[in-house]
Amino acid sequence: MKYKQVIVVRADLRMGKGKLASQVAHAAVGASNLVRELKREWYDGWMEEGQRKVVVKVEGLEELLKVKEKADEAGIPNLLIEDAGLTQLPPKTITCLGIGPAPEELIDEVTGGLKLL
Repeated sequence: MKYKQVIVVRADLRMGKGKLASQVAHAAVGASNLVRELKREWYDGWMEEGQRKVVVKVEGLEELLKVKEKADEAGIPNLLIEDAGLTQLPPKTITCLGIGPAPEELIDEVTGGLKLL
């Protein structure tokens, strides 16, 4: 089975490159830790296959929350990332969503229509 993780980023925030990289990293680490706890077989498979990650974008918060809802309905562990507000964004701004790692066919049902960042 093939596994991957998808990070969904809000394009409307226009974060700087460093801020974007740190938010994506928070999502990748946080969501993978969640999967390690809840779906260990998915996590182990993903680790064995090289930890594939894909970063995609949505236009704003409403679309991001709809993607989260689809991931929840599909039973895929996921994690919203809120910024601490120390630099570019107001505190508690939701910046991105980490989904999985999960089986590729399952995660593609949720994120397959989104464009790469």
